[in-house]
Amino acid sequence: MALPLIIDTDPGQDDCIAILLALASPELKVLGLTTVAGNVAAPLTARNALRICELAKRGDVPVFAGCERPLLNQPYHSPEIHGESGLDGAHLPEPRMKLQPQHAVDWLVETLMARGDHATIIAAIAPLTNIAMALRREPRIANKIAKLVVMGGSLRVGGNMTPAAEFNVFVDPHAAQIVFDSGIEIALFPLDVTWKIRARQEHVDRLRASKSAAARTVADLMDFYLGTEAMAEGGLGAPLHDACTIAWLLDPKLFRGSRLAIKVETGSPLTLGMTVPDWRGLWGGPANVEAFEEADAPRIFDLLIERLGRL
Repeated sequence: MALPLIIDTDPGQDDCIAILLALASPELKVLGLTTVAGNVAAPLTARNALRICELAKRGDVPVFAGCERPLLNQPYHSPEIHGESGLDGAHLPEPRMKLQPQHAVDWLVETLMARGDHATIIAAIAPLTNIAMALRREPRIANKIAKLVVMGGSLRVGGNMTPAAEFNVFVDPHAAQIVFDSGIEIALFPLDVTWKIRARQEHVDRLRASKSAAARTVADLMDFYLGTEAMAEGGLGAPLHDACTIAWLLDPKLFRGSRLAIKVETGSPLTLGMTVPDWRGLWGGPANVEAFEEADAPRIFDLLIERLGRL
């Protein structure tokens, strides 16, 4: 049986790669995409999700536009990394698909409540605004989610937005706090592991050699991404943050981590958005997160390139 999956996203080149990996994998049944403001503004993230489905020839996957700003903070975007469109670097088809009329938060609540307990997986590869709003709207959905697979935060390595905070959590720390305190089983892919999955020119070349038009488009996107994200990372390669969540769903043995309690800082201007791990159990509470720090990068890229070649 394919795992039922909802992807909450703010595309973004790395979001695009994650979504395409999921759509190319028969082990996963993508129920829908929900979009949120993040890498770029909300109208662009919604449009980009439609373009990605068109690229994958998956007009059957519904797309729902969600929250246009964080719960409390001002919106923040990163066009310096993803370009003004969010998917700069390649020509993606203009969407013929239309957004669904329902708001993403309403659809999340309705869909999860209609399914059995612990029956649905959510891959959250964006600021957690939609998920937090859905939990506020209907707290019972926490019991409907089998696993929330989150790209966000950092444990030991510092942040990529501030010395303390990673982008997705920094953009909406109050939403992240709600989600981390919800009791949902969370599999967390922080910068500690995603910074170890770095795309380089050799990976672009392998994708460009594919017979798949989608894989070649991803090669173009990664060329752009290498020129922005890799430059920001000192030329070490462009980390494929979001694809880690989908790769783990396909093969959990690719990653290693540990269970621990994590809280999100929302009160300090200096460390706003910091994900604070309790390594020594000093809080005395239960672990709420399985946090990953190690990964088999060569096998992850082999999986990614093979699957994208199917589209």
